[in-house]
Amino acid sequence: MYALPITIGEAQQHFAVVPLTTIPRNDVYTVCITLHNLLSMFKRKPKPQPITAEKVLSLLAPVQDPQTGKSIVDLNMVHDVQTTDGNVEFTVAVADPNYPYQKVVDRESRLTLMGADGVNGVKINWMVNMPPSPEGEADAAQNEPTIIAVASGKGGVGKSTVAVNLSVALAETGARVGLLDADIYGPNCNIMMGVERPRPSQVKKMAPAENFGVKIMSMGFLVKPDQPLVWRGPMLHSAIREFLEEVEWGELDYLVIDLPPGTGDAQLSLAQTTTLTGGVIVTLPQEVSQADARRGLEMFNQLNVPIIGVVENMSYLALPNGERMDVFGAGGGQILADAAGVDYIGGIPMDPNVRIGGDSGTPIMVAHPTSEAAKAMRAIALDVAARADALRGDQPDAIQIEVIE
Repeated sequence: MYALPITIGEAQQHFAVVPLTTIPRNDVYTVCITLHNLLSMFKRKPKPQPITAEKVLSLLAPVQDPQTGKSIVDLNMVHDVQTTDGNVEFTVAVADPNYPYQKVVDRESRLTLMGADGVNGVKINWMVNMPPSPEGEADAAQNEPTIIAVASGKGGVGKSTVAVNLSVALAETGARVGLLDADIYGPNCNIMMGVERPRPSQVKKMAPAENFGVKIMSMGFLVKPDQPLVWRGPMLHSAIREFLEEVEWGELDYLVIDLPPGTGDAQLSLAQTTTLTGGVIVTLPQEVSQADARRGLEMFNQLNVPIIGVVENMSYLALPNGERMDVFGAGGGQILADAAGVDYIGGIPMDPNVRIGGDSGTPIMVAHPTSEAAKAMRAIALDVAARADALRGDQPDAIQIEVIE
């Protein structure tokens, strides 16, 4: 006996053209199978559910930003999602006006959405600079800048050079950038940025200096060049707090903080005074520098500050014959990042013009913008900005600090 998909009676009810009694019994099964398939063709398919903004975000979640390897939804790049009669429109926000992966993200987003039920068309808009935080967050939080701390475990690795050029590179994108020289005992960002003193203030707060599109505050503005500062922790803490709270910074997109070398009072004061978005560790390739930089990295971990990544300065020296000389060794930044389980952002080649620009007050980003060192710093700055913006929505509620007597 065959288990027929439909009965002979059902077949007669729908197709009474030929009486089934006239068909040989051996062919009844074949006839019923054919009728069943015909009936399936005429069954009405369920109407697809209308596409919603929530569904769009869910579908776009697997689409990654190639620059960071993270979801464009998790990075808060997708905004203003609208759906009308199956037509989807949304905006992708990026920090870099020359974002190199626009075509990739655009293509992957369209392919993902056009394959979904209920989607008839896709329109993608693009905008520069991250828009305000998602709905429901306080206005005060929307106006807070992304705060990037640049640190190293020791002096002499070019930490301030990286901080200065990072600030200039961010300002080149049209972002509003501030540079805070938190190296109270050895300030030099004012020299490297070519400013001697800040502009007169029209309000009670201190006015920052400004050059190359960057607002700058440094202890170098407030003391004589040869005047040493012999301060204990409380005085240093007070100075850093005033630089953060009593300076007329205005509205900023990014505040880059050049930390002093080591793991002392300045770092602790900053962690207690403000919420750092993330920290950048600067090292040389050599093993000794890695050991010191690792201490700076672990300091950020203890202060509950996310690590944006490791930057290797003075990675190599380009020789006139096209070869590279590894003056301080090779691969140290990558080794440090791998050992600590953080990202390696990139390396910066040695260039005499970097030193010349720092001494003359014209950073290499301005004096020699097409040099290999400037290109490397620009790429690092854009990478740091993207990673820092991604961290904005994942800040810790409080910083737990263990003080050892």
